Amino acid sequence: MNRKFHNAINGIPQSIPPIWFMRQAGRYHSHYQNLRKKYSFEELCKNSELAAEVACGPIDDFDYDVAILFSDILYPLELFDLDLSYNPGPTFTDYLKPSDIKKNIDNGMVEEHLNFQSDAIKLTKEALSNDKSLVGFIGGPWTILSYGLNYKSKKSVDDITKEDFIEILLYEKLIPILRKNIQMQFEAGVEIVYIFDTNSKQLESNYFLGSYLQSLKENLFRPFEKKIAYFSKNESFYDENKLKDNSQYLAGTVYPMSTGFGEFIKSKKGIFVQGNFSPEALLKPHEEYLVYFEEFLHNMKRLNQQDRSGWICSLSHGVLPKTPEENVRHFIHKIRDEFSEG
Repeated sequence: MNRKFHNAINGIPQSIPPIWFMRQAGRYHSHYQNLRKKYSFEELCKNSELAAEVACGPIDDFDYDVAILFSDILYPLELFDLDLSYNPGPTFTDYLKPSDIKKNIDNGMVEEHLNFQSDAIKLTKEALSNDKSLVGFIGGPWTILSYGLNYKSKKSVDDITKEDFIEILLYEKLIPILRKNIQMQFEAGVEIVYIFDTNSKQLESNYFLGSYLQSLKENLFRPFEKKIAYFSKNESFYDENKLKDNSQYLAGTVYPMSTGFGEFIKSKKGIFVQGNFSPEALLKPHEEYLVYFEEFLHNMKRLNQQDRSGWICSLSHGVLPKTPEENVRHFIHKIRDEFSEG
């Protein structure tokens, strides 16, 4: 395990934060681009040796502190017999329908279908040096379901309770699949599992904070207490009073908003906080990027070690395609240099 990552997830103050980015193994990276010239995205995900090679590429090139399973959030939908392909984004030939609530998907089927992830985790772990950490991930239940229902482009969804089959798919079918998926990833050797739930921003605040988060807490957070990091783009999740009830079970969260990061991390909710440099700023030409970086560095150095304990230095979301590798390399090396001073 990476010592800096261990300290961050346990709230231990330290000078230099651990660094890793969502989508760090992806299209901006020449290592990934070269592999994509020879293999499809599906092959890179489902061939465990290739998945491990992709996951380790950014560790070797940029020296991130943490590697993450290379896969995709949507593969659980294939258990509903949906035909999923990537061109380059996900496409389906059909979508979930009311009759899908009749499908009986047991743990054995989940294990068989997602075993490629377990194998990829084991191979990635073997390839990593002992001073690097490895984390897993799944998609948030609503985010996955929004793709399966062809709702992914909707700004909001206010009819979830009007269609009984949607809640049955969500709570009785998909969440048990994801619980098993999380268990498999831990058994294969990851240290933390992230739940990436970007499309949960589509859910109306009261429903998100009520029925939805309550189900996540009971079925995904509590069974893996202090081992789950939850990332939502539903801003109501980050309200201090609302977050308190869930933080007793969570290991951490990713902060997605462009403002308020310093105060959020200082408020000490008993969880680690990951963020919060702008992916759009990292994408800019190097000289323009430097302006944003210096402002970010200034703001974070204003916090003392106690205030920024539990900080994983990262982005507010994932690395964007065409992000200059020069910027990524500079960010990682400069953060370590600057914070090594105290």
